[in-house]
Amino acid sequence: MKNKYIVLSLLLTGVGVYALPQPAAAQLLSRAHASYAGTSYQAPTPAETTPGRNQAGRSLKRALSELEKRFGISFAYDEQLLANRRTEVEVDGLSLEQALTQLIDAQGLRYRKVKASLYVIQPAQPKNGAAGPTPPATALPDRPVNELSTGLTEAPQVKRITGQVTDENNQGLPGANVIEKGTSTGTSTDANGNFVLNVSDAATTLTISSVGYISQDVPIGNTAVVNVKLAPDDRTLNEVVVIGYQAVRKRDVTGANDVISPTQANKVTANSLAESIQGLSPGVTVRNTGVPGQQASIQIRGVASFLNTDPLYIIDGMIADANPTINNDDIESIQVLKDASAAAIYGSRAANGVIIITTKQGKEGPIRVSFSGKYGVQQVYRRWDVMDAAGFAALQRTQYQNAGQTPPASVATGTFNPNINTDWQDQVLQTGNLQDYNLTLSGGSKTGTYLISGSYFGNKGYVIGSGFDRASLRINTRSTVGRFTFGENALLTNSNIENFPAGNPIYDMAGMLPVIPVQDPRYVNASNPGGYGIGTNPDAVTYAFNPVAVRNLASNKSNFAKLVGNAYLDVKLADWLTYRANAGLEVSFDYTQNLRRIGTYQYSASPVLSSVAEDRSRYLSLLFEHTLNFDRVFGKHSINGVVGISQQTARRDVTSGSRTNLGFAGGQYFNTINAATGVSNSAGGTPDDYRILGYLGRVNYTYNDKYLLTLTGRVDQDSRFGANYRTGFFPSVAAAWRISQEKFFQVDWISDLKLNASYGKLGIVVPTLGSFPYTAFINSNPRAIFGVDQTAVVGAYQAQLANPDLRWEERLQQNYGVSASFLNNRISTEINVYNSLSNDAILNLAVPGYLGNLRGNPYVNTASIRNRGVEFSATYRNNKNALKWDVSGNFTTIKNQVENVGNQGQNINYIQSGNTRSQVGLAVGQWYVLKTAGIFQSQEEINNYRGPNGQLIQPNAKPGDIRYVDANGDGQITQNDDRQFVSSPWPRLQAGAQFNASYGPFSLNVQLTGVFGYTVYNDVRRGLDSYQLTNFRRDISPWSTTNTNTTDPRLGLEAGDQGIISNNFPYTDRWLEDASYVRMRNVEVGYTLPKALLNQLRIRNARVFVSGQNLFTITSYSGLDPDVTGSGIQERGVDNGHWPSPRVISAGINCDF
Repeated sequence: MKNKYIVLSLLLTGVGVYALPQPAAAQLLSRAHASYAGTSYQAPTPAETTPGRNQAGRSLKRALSELEKRFGISFAYDEQLLANRRTEVEVDGLSLEQALTQLIDAQGLRYRKVKASLYVIQPAQPKNGAAGPTPPATALPDRPVNELSTGLTEAPQVKRITGQVTDENNQGLPGANVIEKGTSTGTSTDANGNFVLNVSDAATTLTISSVGYISQDVPIGNTAVVNVKLAPDDRTLNEVVVIGYQAVRKRDVTGANDVISPTQANKVTANSLAESIQGLSPGVTVRNTGVPGQQASIQIRGVASFLNTDPLYIIDGMIADANPTINNDDIESIQVLKDASAAAIYGSRAANGVIIITTKQGKEGPIRVSFSGKYGVQQVYRRWDVMDAAGFAALQRTQYQNAGQTPPASVATGTFNPNINTDWQDQVLQTGNLQDYNLTLSGGSKTGTYLISGSYFGNKGYVIGSGFDRASLRINTRSTVGRFTFGENALLTNSNIENFPAGNPIYDMAGMLPVIPVQDPRYVNASNPGGYGIGTNPDAVTYAFNPVAVRNLASNKSNFAKLVGNAYLDVKLADWLTYRANAGLEVSFDYTQNLRRIGTYQYSASPVLSSVAEDRSRYLSLLFEHTLNFDRVFGKHSINGVVGISQQTARRDVTSGSRTNLGFAGGQYFNTINAATGVSNSAGGTPDDYRILGYLGRVNYTYNDKYLLTLTGRVDQDSRFGANYRTGFFPSVAAAWRISQEKFFQVDWISDLKLNASYGKLGIVVPTLGSFPYTAFINSNPRAIFGVDQTAVVGAYQAQLANPDLRWEERLQQNYGVSASFLNNRISTEINVYNSLSNDAILNLAVPGYLGNLRGNPYVNTASIRNRGVEFSATYRNNKNALKWDVSGNFTTIKNQVENVGNQGQNINYIQSGNTRSQVGLAVGQWYVLKTAGIFQSQEEINNYRGPNGQLIQPNAKPGDIRYVDANGDGQITQNDDRQFVSSPWPRLQAGAQFNASYGPFSLNVQLTGVFGYTVYNDVRRGLDSYQLTNFRRDISPWSTTNTNTTDPRLGLEAGDQGIISNNFPYTDRWLEDASYVRMRNVEVGYTLPKALLNQLRIRNARVFVSGQNLFTITSYSGLDPDVTGSGIQERGVDNGHWPSPRVISAGINCDF
């Protein structure tokens, strides 16, 4: 008997149908139908199991089973009702409704759709009150229903609860789960939504849930009957999203918006918001760094500018930088505006996308105290595999021998100091830690709410001499009096950053030689009193920095204090009209100090004096906005929107000074400028201020919830441009069609389907423009000498050319999208295809200095960049059982192409930058290098490699040297003329995936990220494999006559050997590597403590968790981390010692009191 009810439970909860292969599902349904009728299961007859949809005389059960397979649905029916019923109806080419009508009506039956994928077959109602056959009872018999419990075990039958679960139309809801909260005792409703459940005498609450509906916790008290109506779970579609000065239902959005869950983002312990959202949103490219306090690089839908790719951040209505200011635990929602329709309301600053952050508010009720704490340790999970002292000495000896030179005595005999075998990676790397603590007090009444939070975030870096900490205080309040609502959101932060002061320790720790000590008395001299080991030994020379010496002899520390917030007043002028006044403030005080003590940390460095340098800056930004929001409904017509005016002023004042000869007493240096005794080396200041005035408006129109139209526009005026180009207009238009609301489109398994398209123009302001780029800069420092007495007379000269025609960078954007949800919103998907063209992109035009341009090249609008791509995201939710889980994924393709760069003053169509070139028709910063063609294996190969006139192409080559491609065919290899375009630093595909599950008190979160189809220039490997003045890779395999099957060239010295020199050419594809990777971004396992324990401790809720971040990375890249940030837009994929993202193991707790 128990097995019957287990099978029925599987049927009604959908497990058998949705999770099993179709043949198994069909068989399980047959068993369940048989059990449901209270009869023994009989194997299907041959007629029932013979394939063929149109076979005459097949059983009706077989026909329904075929429909289940075809349409992905399920049928519930009484086995006796369908017994011996057969049909000859052909249903090929018919819709589901047509097929059911023809199959069922002819049998004297009827069907009823109870959920998106579940139908009930019932007897037809007798017409005109005529007597008809009495159908068998369809309710579950009164029997011990605890046999249906999740744990499949008998529970004590102490209290008997009966009832019915219905949908929004008061129809019985089959397959709903009814569970005694906090236990595994439960059952599922029958075909009419009825249930019977025996619970323990201590039971107080039932949890009732069903796929596609919002779960409810129902108190049972002393009642024995519980009837519950579940509401459809269309929260995904009715979710309110912020689109700039307005909040609308997600289902009514016509632009490309994305909502990022702060809960998902907070799973990652991160220095900044940008770092925490990697992989969570399609089209959002995030590249992380392991430098404490340094924000991640973030780009939305590619690169729209050569000089600025940062998105615009809006925090509670205030335009302000969120990285690394904001505490992630304070965030309520994160909205990403990607296309012109979504972002045009921000006009001139929105072309790189907009990220809108809304922080948490208090809720009505008594005071609530919440605490969260997390502590983790971090380490670099990968190291350079380089030689120890013995291995280095052996290879260096071979190096001299191959060069035909007599090695120095210590090299020849390997008699380096045997007590010195320095592992520089051990000296540089340490176990860092992360701390994140948050305390929040919130509450309120019907007339007002409040939230006060304090937080501390600390990150001791995994590199010596690096660290970051931030303390913050947030106060958010809101009050309502009649038609007036007013409040404020304020955040005060204080951050400290300790940067590594000189060189790059990640690069240097690979190149420093293991035979050099950290400190040694032999190195002590007047300019190196600490005796730090540097490459001065004639037998072991290197130009790498001694990182330990750098850490002890210099420091770079910064302090940032910031207040950012806004105050607002809402006045409800009418039921459909609201006025808002918003005043925003951002003020910051920044201080940076660089100290240099006497000492040497590099072989080639000249002796230096001790010194101190300080930079102080003050930034003040004020925002004043007035807006009117309206929302009216006229029958089937709905119109809403916003109009307003926005004014922002900003000013930054920077002062700097430095002085040599630090004061010294008692073995300590004084670290202030006044305490230094040297001549003031520099003192100065740089003011920077601008003003922006904007007029904005948006209108959203909807007809019958099917046809949607959005018109948006903004006019901006910016003081940083000349009078003729100070004003810009940024419009957009978007339309959407909800096909699922059309009468002709009634597809049962599609819950919602919408098509949308948008087009518009956005702007970009380059931050480095300064305040007045349209005017010339005059330098009044020079002096002119006149007369016989050589008197110095004050003079002046033009230091930078003016460009009065400088104007906005503009980005024209098209977007075409499809959003859909299926199976009662259990599955939701979204696809967007976009195409954008950035015009008038600003570049620095190279002109001769004698034209009056010593301060720098002038800015000109001369370039264009196109970006194309596809975004896809999908989510599947399964909350119907005690095991609740969801899985989501997204991927993005992004392709950029240079359309124009002007003539660069030289009649050329490209911009050169190191080993990349941005050329018209190709990607920005594409690799432009010499191509290699293997290694010369013999002198004969060298002799046969000749140019058009018979000349040797590489006359200085020897067997074992790199063979280069003579691209221009001139019979010689030249580093500039023979370069070619190869591969790209831009990924072809980037993806992210998340999985969440909960079962009782346990929870699991898994996040994956992947980036594919791009190459990285491994500059660290270039240094190691040059064989010169550096350590060697442990797995190096130099070519020799006995080792020809290798990709490493011969080992030798550059001195007098042009072949060795050419092997080390920097601009070649030898140093390019595929950097595609898949990374386990985060895994978190949590446990919610039992109520009984918490009640004793007077704690409302508590959850403990452990997590692992960056647990592993699957990649073929030989560097420390394939996710490099590069060196600017045009050198995106250069790894010159990128600080890798560390592995982090954390534990924490969340508590509510």
